[in-house]
Amino acid sequence: MTMTTPAIITVAITGAIPRKKDTPAVPVVPREQIESTHEAYEAGASVAHIHVRNPDESPSSDPELFAQVGEGVAKHCPGMIIQFSTGGRGRQQSERGRMLELKPDMASLATGSVNFPAQIYENPPQLVEDLARSMLQNNVKPEIEVFDVAMLYNAKTLADRGLLKRPCQVQFVMGIPNALPARRKLLEFLVGELKEIMPDATWSAAGIARHQLEVNRWCLELGGHVRTGLEDNIKFDKDRLAKSNAELVARLAGICGEYGRHAASCAEARSLLGLPAA
Repeated sequence: MTMTTPAIITVAITGAIPRKKDTPAVPVVPREQIESTHEAYEAGASVAHIHVRNPDESPSSDPELFAQVGEGVAKHCPGMIIQFSTGGRGRQQSERGRMLELKPDMASLATGSVNFPAQIYENPPQLVEDLARSMLQNNVKPEIEVFDVAMLYNAKTLADRGLLKRPCQVQFVMGIPNALPARRKLLEFLVGELKEIMPDATWSAAGIARHQLEVNRWCLELGGHVRTGLEDNIKFDKDRLAKSNAELVARLAGICGEYGRHAASCAEARSLLGLPAA
């Protein structure tokens, strides 16, 4: 039997952008989100990245909605790592950390501001510090979201100040116009810098839209972890839409073997990320 190396698969199930009429597979209400996450869990995902929506499908920070989804995932997906988004699209800065008191396993933390195609994704230093402190207080592990190069070094500074527990988990987000482009040489540079400044850190990368599968393959080859899901990309290939989050996860789990990897179990993922057993 050939031994392989685990690759943590994160499924980003929903996102903050309202679904269009031709993308019914994107789950929105808690029941849909729980069902979709369970399907992705069975397909090989060990981390669920969760946004919630209001009844009109606008982005929400309502802790009650996060609680419904989190409790459902914990019940139906034993051991799965629950990761809440503190992202800023459509939410006031003062609201973005409200769900952290629910004590999910993880939460996203962007460590700087960046241009998006039609807006500035604002993460001023005080907000970043406040979110980091709240995660510390609630024993929530941050996933550091790097949308631009400076954010990597900002994360090191926060860790040096004791605001982020080591080992850190860093995710490079590639392919958003005006932010990090999806270039393999750039990912190799970022991973090299991460290994130099925070050698104990784990890492993954997310490729947006048509870059999703390409970035997945780079991560598997370079030793990182991977993310897929309808938040990042609604297409399975150029000719058709994805049927579900589970379909995207299953394809990625199948590809792992090409690189001497396998989809990490929830127990393996918790161990790799330094999280307590479920």
